[in-house]
Amino acid sequence: MSNAFNSENDYLPINSCIEEIDIKGQYMQLAAPIRLTGWLNIPELRTQYLTQTDASVPSPVQIGIDEAGRGPLLGSVNVAAAILPAAWSGLIEDEPLKQTPLSVLTDSKKLSEKKRDMLYPLVRQHAIGHIVADVPAAVIDQVNILQATMLGMRLCSEVLLETIVTANAQYFHSERENIFEVLFDGNRCPDIDYDKFDKLGVKASAIDCQAWVKGDARHTSIAAASILAKVSRDKTMYALDAQHPEYGIAKHKGYPTRAHMEAIASLGVLSEHRRSFAPVRKALES
Repeated sequence: MSNAFNSENDYLPINSCIEEIDIKGQYMQLAAPIRLTGWLNIPELRTQYLTQTDASVPSPVQIGIDEAGRGPLLGSVNVAAAILPAAWSGLIEDEPLKQTPLSVLTDSKKLSEKKRDMLYPLVRQHAIGHIVADVPAAVIDQVNILQATMLGMRLCSEVLLETIVTANAQYFHSERENIFEVLFDGNRCPDIDYDKFDKLGVKASAIDCQAWVKGDARHTSIAAASILAKVSRDKTMYALDAQHPEYGIAKHKGYPTRAHMEAIASLGVLSEHRRSFAPVRKALES
């Protein structure tokens, strides 16, 4: 993982390329690299979440995590994590985003593409930290879509957490529990490598992983991650459309529409298609 702190603008870029992964003590060489990009606003993170005063204990750092692109036949599944300002992070029904630039933020699936595109730069601008993982089709075919999604969620949380801890080591010398709340959209949490963080001085009890069913419609931080995941994936689809305009990717975004299926039948399967998905597999066999 390569991180270069830029003291001039207080942002720490995150750029990671994962080629192999340790799964319960066994190393797996990935069929293609998983790339993660983002950044962290160090001063704001310290001010809003890490600095303890005599009067109060800091709020847990809430990290929302969501994915986009599990259903398509084409391209990557994207996973994103977002840390909102402390006053903006909470239950959507409590309206913590009221009268903020993100006031219309909710589940990305309930928003028009125009609104998602409008929110995307605002989330990036106002988030204290964020990261997006691009899990390519080759990895989806290697481990299946569920495990690829869980792997993306695990890497987003681990890389973001590791970046926070290594850049702020002086704040993680106590035995304080519940420093982080990692909120995953869905009904399960990925298997985090807690041993890695124990070696960095952060106990497992300091990382509270929570599964939130329909979390993108319930918690602002998960909703923010939902926007980042969805729009970042759309951008990869538009780039792919520019390379292969005859497939109409900009319209169907890789989903199994009639037009997409007809394009596969007449033009063939692209290298970015998910060969483990039945319609693509059948097209290859025919």
